[in-house]
Amino acid sequence: SYLSYLELKANTRECTPNKRMAALAKVLDVGSSLRISKLDTNELVKNEHEMNFSLAPVADPAMYSSKNFGVGYDTDREQAVKFAKGTTTLAFKFNGGVIVSVDSRATMGQYIASQTVKKVIEINPFLLGTMAGGAADCQFWERNLGIQCRMYELRNKQRISVAAASKLLANTMYQYRGRGLSMGTMICGWDNTGPQLYYIDDDGTRLKGDVFCVGSGSTYAYGVIDSNLRPDLTVEEAIDLGRRAIAGAAHRDAFSGGFNNLFHVTQDGWSFKGAIDTNDLVYTHIMKKNDAPQPMEE
Repeated sequence: SYLSYLELKANTRECTPNKRMAALAKVLDVGSSLRISKLDTNELVKNEHEMNFSLAPVADPAMYSSKNFGVGYDTDREQAVKFAKGTTTLAFKFNGGVIVSVDSRATMGQYIASQTVKKVIEINPFLLGTMAGGAADCQFWERNLGIQCRMYELRNKQRISVAAASKLLANTMYQYRGRGLSMGTMICGWDNTGPQLYYIDDDGTRLKGDVFCVGSGSTYAYGVIDSNLRPDLTVEEAIDLGRRAIAGAAHRDAFSGGFNNLFHVTQDGWSFKGAIDTNDLVYTHIMKKNDAPQPMEE
């Protein structure tokens, strides 16, 4: 098997798909009662998918993904599979910490798949991550980040900084760039340097800032945030601003909506401030028809 593995590794680029599948079957000992020379190619592909991670059945899966699964704006025009995403997530810093405010709608084009998606992932008691892009990609890799952060704590006997946590995620994204991942995330929290906020995407881009809005409704949210954000906001004013920004995005962006989940990060860790239906927020802040809605506890 080891010799077959070396043969496969040495000849991957030169051999035909049929020979490659045959060599792979020999390594995995697929169908020990069968002879490699008589194995059907379709059966080999089936067995490979059952025993390994699913990859495109081509000589170079990474290159194939890069050419056929672009996730940036206007990169999928010629693709048969197009990523139809939509969300609004935002976070901003002020003197009292960090406000993280998100919607909860999951869409695939015009189809609303869910109104109750959890778009804030608790990495540890002092770190939060947000989701925008592919839900599966964001959930998997931010949970993986939680594992890395916990391992850091065990090795170094201290809590990881926000900068280091964001760098870990950016390094992971850089290793997988061009593989079809779709992620636009924010890592926010409080460490020894105070409140911190970083943006990381699937290209490995990592930016530090005071305010970020990510998703299809981000332009509407930016308008509200930029017009009202001040460092000296009270906690109540900051929470209200976070909710109003999501209300503006949900009102104008068809792919944002559901419930507004809001978190406040302080030096004592993050706290959940409840969920409010975005329809109630729109009626209150945009149409001025309702009294301020009360958040529902988780």
